[in-house]
Amino acid sequence: MTDRIELGLEDTSSAGCACCAVPASAADIPVAAASAVTEEVLVSGMTCAHCVSSVTQELTSIEGVQNVTVGPHPGGASRVTINSSTPISSSAVKAAVEEAGYALADTSV
Repeated sequence: MTDRIELGLEDTSSAGCACCAVPASAADIPVAAASAVTEEVLVSGMTCAHCVSSVTQELTSIEGVQNVTVGPHPGGASRVTINSSTPISSSAVKAAVEEAGYALADTSV
């Protein structure tokens, strides 16, 4: 087949689109997420969105914490996932949770 209809979907003048173009140098490659640290803890006493907000606010105030995700479990221990750029001390996590008015459950995950 030598007859080909050009649909204009491919820009043949560049190295590719943004999702598949080859970076110009190693400096253009984003840092891998593997350098991030993820820790999960269980927090008791959280029953509502306000609880989640309070714990999240206190934990994100710790230096290096980038994101906090809470899986609330009313009547039981809620799973809290902390993503940070560097390891966070367990005493800092405990202090932040207690500052929010809650306690770490006996067992971390």
